[in-house]
Amino acid sequence: MTHRSDLHAGRFALGTRLRLRASAGARRLGMRVAAVLICSGAWLAWPGPVLASSGAVEATAAPAAGRLDETPRMAILSAFAPELELLRARLRDARVHTVQGVDFFTGQLEGRPVVLALSGISMVNAAMNTQLLFDRFRVTHLIFSGIAGGVNPELHIGDVSVPERWGQYLEVVMMREIAPGQYRAPASKGEFDFPPYGMMQPRAVRVRQAEGAGIQEKFWFEVDPQMLAVARSVQAVPLRGCDRQDRCLDKRPRLVVGGSGVSGQAFVDNADFRRYAFRTFRANVLDMESAACAQVAWRAGVPFIAFRSLSDLAGGGPGENEMNAFLHIAADNAAQVLLAFLRAWRD
Repeated sequence: MTHRSDLHAGRFALGTRLRLRASAGARRLGMRVAAVLICSGAWLAWPGPVLASSGAVEATAAPAAGRLDETPRMAILSAFAPELELLRARLRDARVHTVQGVDFFTGQLEGRPVVLALSGISMVNAAMNTQLLFDRFRVTHLIFSGIAGGVNPELHIGDVSVPERWGQYLEVVMMREIAPGQYRAPASKGEFDFPPYGMMQPRAVRVRQAEGAGIQEKFWFEVDPQMLAVARSVQAVPLRGCDRQDRCLDKRPRLVVGGSGVSGQAFVDNADFRRYAFRTFRANVLDMESAACAQVAWRAGVPFIAFRSLSDLAGGGPGENEMNAFLHIAADNAAQVLLAFLRAWRD
């Protein structure tokens, strides 16, 4: 059984406080309790380890602070459960550690020590849980595996994109409208490297590396060159073109290494914005997590790469968004490329 001592302790403390008599002090306490309930709700609703595992999974009580073990591990993140399904099924000697409501699975994948976890969907969850991962494990490399919306019109559903750099397309200035359809950013915001989309002017983020010499402005966060080179070497990976009901894609999926990827806090299903993202950033794909993970990894000096398979065309298709129809094909294709990457990796 997964150990959740911190959560149980929090519930016990909450129940004790609710039994206090109603006084002025208790009413003030009740306000604090309400805040705890609101904040805790997000984690109580967080999905647990619902995926099948290769054999029994040993649960380990997590200490209040510090690393859970000292084994150097490659860390693998996915945003939500279906993206991690194939990798969890291949994990050997699995143990689960639960920290702040997040389950971290350690074990062996393709003969390598790894730790797997769900980042959660969107940028804040991804950044927060990437840092939690770095705090609790000895992470040598960070890998993201999952689905994405296709932006490059030359790519198709089921293709796997491995960008060489990631940026945040929704790090923007919302500009003042100075005339109908005309916008201007404050002069204090300086110069911009990219054209705007309406009132939204993309800009770099101000960042500082852990061992760096000061604050800098940075839009692109590059993946690790050695990891990218290994990804280029696994072009023969067999990718799925049909789902479990034998419904097949029009084109055979392929692996594309290089180019750009962008991330933001929006699910994009808009053909015009899709065209803008490709034209402006030369992006192959867009998603909701990779650039956040790349930035946290850059700050910590941890090599990073992301494998993203197209589940949809981000609004560029002829009908309804395709994600629900092709989610499992895309998730499995990204995971298959990651597994081939692990087999090809040499320390």
